[in-house]
Amino acid sequence: MRLSPAPALDPSLAGSLVLLHLAVVAGGFALLSSACVSASGLESVRCRLQGTPRPPAFSQDGDFVIGGVFSIHNYMHTVDHSYTSLPEPLQCTGSLDSRELRFSRAMVFAVEEINNSLELLPGVKLGYQVHDSCSSVPMAVKVAFQLANGLDPMFDTGEQCSGLATVTAIVGESGSTPTISMLRIIGPFGIPQVSHFSTCACLSDKKQYPTFFRTIPSDQFQAAALAHLIRHFGWTWIGAVRSDSDYGNNGMAAFLQAAQEEGICVEYSEAFYRTNPLSRVQRVADVIRSSTARVVVAFAAIGDMRILLRELERLPSPPRQWIGSETWVTDPDMLRFGLCAGSIGFGIQRSVIPGLRDFLLDLSPQKVSNSPLLTEFWEGAFGCVGVEERVCDGSEDIQQLQAPYTDTSQLRVTNMVYKAVYAIAHAIHSIVCEERENSTVNCDKNLNVKPTQVLERLRRVNFSRNGYQVSFDANGDPVATYELVNWQIQESGNMEFVTVGRYDASLPPDQRFDINREITWVKNSTQVPVSVCSESCPPGTRKAVQKGKPVCCYDCIQCAEGEISNNTDSSDCLICPEEYWPNAERDLCILKPVEFLSFHEVLGIILTTCSVGGACLAIATATVFYRHRTSAIVRANNSELSFLLLFSLTLCFLCSLTFIGRPSEWSCMLRHTAFGITFVLCISCVLGKTIVVLMAFRATLPASNVMKWFGPQQQRLTVVSFTFVQALICTLWLVLSPPFPIKNLTTYKEKIILECDVGSAIGFWAVLGYIGLLSLLCFVLAFLARKLPDNFNEAKFITFSMLIFCAVWITFIPAYVSSPGKFTVAVEIFAIITSSFGLFFLLFVPKCFIILFRPEKNTKKHLMEKTSNDIHY
Repeated sequence: MRLSPAPALDPSLAGSLVLLHLAVVAGGFALLSSACVSASGLESVRCRLQGTPRPPAFSQDGDFVIGGVFSIHNYMHTVDHSYTSLPEPLQCTGSLDSRELRFSRAMVFAVEEINNSLELLPGVKLGYQVHDSCSSVPMAVKVAFQLANGLDPMFDTGEQCSGLATVTAIVGESGSTPTISMLRIIGPFGIPQVSHFSTCACLSDKKQYPTFFRTIPSDQFQAAALAHLIRHFGWTWIGAVRSDSDYGNNGMAAFLQAAQEEGICVEYSEAFYRTNPLSRVQRVADVIRSSTARVVVAFAAIGDMRILLRELERLPSPPRQWIGSETWVTDPDMLRFGLCAGSIGFGIQRSVIPGLRDFLLDLSPQKVSNSPLLTEFWEGAFGCVGVEERVCDGSEDIQQLQAPYTDTSQLRVTNMVYKAVYAIAHAIHSIVCEERENSTVNCDKNLNVKPTQVLERLRRVNFSRNGYQVSFDANGDPVATYELVNWQIQESGNMEFVTVGRYDASLPPDQRFDINREITWVKNSTQVPVSVCSESCPPGTRKAVQKGKPVCCYDCIQCAEGEISNNTDSSDCLICPEEYWPNAERDLCILKPVEFLSFHEVLGIILTTCSVGGACLAIATATVFYRHRTSAIVRANNSELSFLLLFSLTLCFLCSLTFIGRPSEWSCMLRHTAFGITFVLCISCVLGKTIVVLMAFRATLPASNVMKWFGPQQQRLTVVSFTFVQALICTLWLVLSPPFPIKNLTTYKEKIILECDVGSAIGFWAVLGYIGLLSLLCFVLAFLARKLPDNFNEAKFITFSMLIFCAVWITFIPAYVSSPGKFTVAVEIFAIITSSFGLFFLLFVPKCFIILFRPEKNTKKHLMEKTSNDIHY
């Protein structure tokens, strides 16, 4: 860049040259900088602007001027630079965005409304300079310099070349990236900028952008709201596209972070920009077509989104549910894309601005012809751009025009422009106006207001306009409130924006999101579309992430044995408490069934019947013996021991009943001790009978007086002694470590076994061992007496009964140890009953048969007869 020639300076003033606002933008264009020369003692400083000033689209002089920057055109014309001549002035190209034109005209309307107000800045006239940034950074930078320096190519200042701004504040820009570029230029000079449409969360950083304010919420709030919306409808598998700009990149970054916190997975995230080669846009479109995600979140500017949707329309893809950011989801021009029917997104709250529509439609032919921008709009809207057959002649009726410019039914961002102008006006009002005692307002329009003063007052503005509150927080952001907008096809076939809900970030988290109307989805369906990588895992299963894929892609694995999951999409299964077990579906822990040998089950009934039946048989036999107590066979078999044996057998049969039923502390102690004592009593009686038989035959030998040593008293003492030892063992067992009821939770995982713990294993096996010892002794003695005369003694029957008894109890040991649960008790009862029946049948049934059916053999003579098999002594 070449600076203007400077007049000769005094040598003492060398180095006082100050260069302000020097910029080289967009490939070497020299844009609107100032070259100033200052000398000590001079009363003025001569400055010359570099570059060619570009006249504003709309302007008006005033006591205080507000700048405005809007993206009225979509592109900036670029040329190749030869660097041999001055570059051509920057020019806008592309189609005119009539919505942005409406934004700029809304600013003009707000300024004129304030100038006509008797309450706000009375007697003060606000001016404006509205510029078109062409949606480009170079033009936005040029506009920033121009707003700071003014339009005069040469100017003098009496003090110093300080870059005194010609505007007190700026409204705009519509895009985040151009806004950031402008802030880099005007920020150091303290010129406040209030944006109506720049939503990048990065702009809330007051360290980088201390002069920035906005009337539209930050994307940080929108990103959180979008993530909450997606999670609300159960979409965990989505695609994402964004503008490759500050707006798109920062907005998508905030959304992806919020989505991750909500457990949402992103299949792809693609970036593009409208100036990219067509192949880049086609690649993004192909990714969308081939993806499995049925929901697409688009954080894109209007121009970028328009190009993408055109490409998607060229080769239709499977229907997608579009989730849009506020930039494009409420743009009426986008409604022409039918593939986006059913789209939803958050938009700025719809508002009403009284008088705006009349102002927008008040375009006389003279106004249109005096403004190149309005002329371009008029010719484009009515299709009379230089066509010979159709030339604009002023007869066109704008009242009948259907265009975004004239559509005031969806005033959303327009209201943000309106509020931005009023915020600046209130800030200026607080500086130049004061209220007098008679409630009149006096304003000093000649007061020199610096932009830094307006900046300071903007931080404190708090007012209401048309029912809408305007204020800024410490980051220059307003309170975030959104409407949930749905693209619905009406009966007429036209697509319209329908507000179906609301999001208010100022409310508690559980009250921020509210849907109050039915939503129409893609394909005009009322059924919420499904977009998941994997179907939800039902209760009773857990998620197992598929290798190499996001956490939303998983397999459903049934909970392991003993575990449940009672929620959908559980990450882990829960172990049931010790006394609980999962149901068949493994979604609920239920109490384990309690199992014990009951009187009501089949096995219990059979064993009870056998036990009671055996006892009855023993009692019946005792009755028979008692009635025939004088008969030879009864007297010959030691009637006293026989009755005692029948009594003990009755107790043996009955003691098995203590093993049946729900175990209790008393039943556990009774069952083992009763069994031990009664069986010892029984074996003691059999042992006594065996000894009597042996002694009786020994007594028949010459000079033998052995019977005097084993008479009735000795027999009773033998039985009592053997039984007392067992009673002593049982007493010690009960005192030291008695049996007690327990819940067996280890044998079966799915049920609880109620059983008796023996307490002391030594006590338990001591009782059984003592019984076994007596049984073995009895068996040996009976075996020795087996060859005594058949008609006289019962040694053979005792031998066989003891053989059966020992066989049963030897078999019992492994069966008892290996039988699970209640079958352990059943095995013990079976051993008791079987051994008892063995003794009963072999010792008493033959005698009862003779007594009842062969009375002729129940004589002393028959018993004393010798058989051919007698033993000769």
